[in-house]
Order: sequence, then structure tokens, then C-alpha cells
Amino acid sequence: MDTKFSVAVHILVMISESPTVVDSNIMAESVGTNASYIRKILAMLKRGGIIENRGRELGYSLVCDPSELSLLRIYEAVSEEGVHILDVHRNPNDECLVGRNIRPMLTELFSEVEEAFRRSLSDRTLADCISRLYKMLDG
Repeated sequence: MDTKFSVAVHILVMISESPTVVDSNIMAESVGTNASYIRKILAMLKRGGIIENRGRELGYSLVCDPSELSLLRIYEAVSEEGVHILDVHRNPNDECLVGRNIRPMLTELFSEVEEAFRRSLSDRTLADCISRLYKMLDG
């Protein structure tokens, strides 16, 4: 399972909400991974036009307001092109009635599910995640 998306949201919330500079070591400690993995995700977010590096002492900042940053944009920035959230196993047996038809049947279904997933992410923002976090902290 790929966790780049959840790590990206995690560190973007940290960047957005921290009153001080948050470096990759602090992010890595919070995420529970190593700083080199965090820097890889930061590079993807930077290439995606989501963050900018303001220099070593100034750290990273969001390029736009969290309310304008859709979760779909974050997902696309850290997802490998052509990789699907669902995929069909590689070697179904064409001699079998099910094996011969499973790929087209599931491909159509999975495409519909992925489109619904993308629509759902496009309707939510980083600000929504931040709001949920604060509600959890209050409640």
C-alpha cells in the first residue's frame, strides 16, 4: 500500500499550522519515518507547485491558502502516473470463463470507483483536514 498521499497531507498540515519553521527531521519524527523519505515527498510537492522552499532557515511554505488546495491536487502531486488505486491481477486464465472475462468486467468497475474517488478528493481541501484535526483536538 502506498502511503505518500497520507504523508503529504500530514506534512502539509504541519507546514500550514506550525508557528515556527518545521524541517524535514521534525516532519519525519511526527510521521514516524526517516527524513530522506520526507524530503522525497517535499520534492514531489514542490514539483507539483504546492510548496516552495524559502531557504534553509525559513523552511517550506504553501504556495496557496489551504482552502484553495484540493486533496486531489495533493494526491496527483505525489502519485505515480499510470498507477491505479485498484488493479486487476496479472495472469487470469483465458481457458476459464471467469478468467477470460474478469479483466474487462473489473476494469470498468474500478474505473468508476477511481473516478468517484477523484471527485471526492476534488471536493475536499487541506483546510478541511485542518478543521477536522482541530475538531478532534477539541472533542
